[in-house]
Amino acid sequence: MTDRGPVVRHIGVAVSDLAAAVAFYREVLGVEPTPAESADGATIVSLPFGETAVELLVPETPESPVAKFLARRGPAIHHICFRVPNLDEALVRCRTHGYRLVDERPRAGAGGHRVAFLHPKSTAGILLELTE
Repeated sequence: MTDRGPVVRHIGVAVSDLAAAVAFYREVLGVEPTPAESADGATIVSLPFGETAVELLVPETPESPVAKFLARRGPAIHHICFRVPNLDEALVRCRTHGYRLVDERPRAGAGGHRVAFLHPKSTAGILLELTE
């Protein structure tokens, strides 16, 4: 968090070839990935850039949300995550202003962080994730 409000925590990128994606960040930008973890049917590798990160998402099953995204759009930015001071209050504000939520209540995301997603139909076509 900053005094100015929410900050971008990470940008999630759906990829079909994790090794090739990691190689670019390592070889060209000199960024080392964190150890892989699993969440929501995807293997996730984080690449830190200061207070923000790029998360590479590769599906673990053909039924996972990331697999469905890749089938529709191919490798691309999947979502943007914002860190907010209070996730519960942010969700109340979303409901109050009529934004469509994917998650009505916070749930555990990667790294055990509390997260909730907003539906892209309410946010200019971009899947947004909120976390504390």
